[in-house]
Amino acid sequence: MDKLSVNDLHLSYGVHPILEGVSFELKAGEVVCLLGASGSGKTTLLRAVAGLEQPSSGRIELDERVFFDGAAGVDLPVEQRSLGLVFQSYALWPHRTVAENVGYGLKLRRVPAPEHKRRVQAALDQLGLGALAARYPHQLSGGQQQRVAIARALVYNPPVILLDEPLSNLDAKLREEARAWLRELIVTLGLSALCVTHDQTEAMAMSDRILLLRNGRIEQEDSPADLYESPRTLYAADFMGSNNRFEGHVCAVEPGHVVLSGAGWTLRASAREALAPGQAVEAVIRLERLQVVDGPGQNRLRAELVTSMFLGDRWEYLFHCGELRLRAFGMQPRAAGEHWLELPANNCWAFAQAG
Repeated sequence: MDKLSVNDLHLSYGVHPILEGVSFELKAGEVVCLLGASGSGKTTLLRAVAGLEQPSSGRIELDERVFFDGAAGVDLPVEQRSLGLVFQSYALWPHRTVAENVGYGLKLRRVPAPEHKRRVQAALDQLGLGALAARYPHQLSGGQQQRVAIARALVYNPPVILLDEPLSNLDAKLREEARAWLRELIVTLGLSALCVTHDQTEAMAMSDRILLLRNGRIEQEDSPADLYESPRTLYAADFMGSNNRFEGHVCAVEPGHVVLSGAGWTLRASAREALAPGQAVEAVIRLERLQVVDGPGQNRLRAELVTSMFLGDRWEYLFHCGELRLRAFGMQPRAAGEHWLELPANNCWAFAQAG
């Protein structure tokens, strides 16, 4: 596979637009996650690539083989696209054994019996399921069922594997373990994968690139690190991570920075877009970037600690600073009362106030 290309894809349900001109590429050996809130269009986009939804216009092709072309009237059915599909529900047949579930696609393709058996066993062995071939889905754990669904998608060596919320049915601890296992599998096998998730941690852990969708459009396309560290819009900044978000006005404009003010406070912040004096803005700072410090100084505020909450690997603090409500992370419990908070200017991002 060289690349999967999606170009200017539009899709509506009746008069309601779901995808509005989405374009992207998936290169060989790359993992791209479609991330977004409910209703952003991410699952519809994946289903359109799979052939389960019909766009109204645009083009989808794999290595110059056209799957869909609205202008030319081309729309290949699912079975002719030969993409590996892993559904959120796993969609395993309860009356078929693990081996029968995994080999069903090969059966439809009339693969000869010896080759069929070899490929099914190889897929199961690859995923640590070799000893479970004769079991039925109800005899498996959730994690094992997930692996069966992935084995079924991989057994005929598809050029691209499509994963729709593949970890959402697992409990929190197993989900964390499965995330690492799935990333290891993808890297080890050199898979090309397009994955849908609403979980930002899952997207960052599994992908080489993230497409953040909003209302049927790509809000930002970037590596996980760049999307987290350098968001281009207020929506992207606030969607990723755990954040403090507060309103203010621009007092002064400096190269790359602005001075903001609010009720009883003044702070210097990084300007993420063109801003002008007097303009209403919203500032965002990640919880882990806000620091509890010893005393006053540049970009520091005096605040009252209301409570500390133990999260296991860290503490979360809740501060009141006049009308501001600020949260921060730390490694130790702190006594309620007065403290100083530092909001580093490069990590406090200012955007024009949303609409």
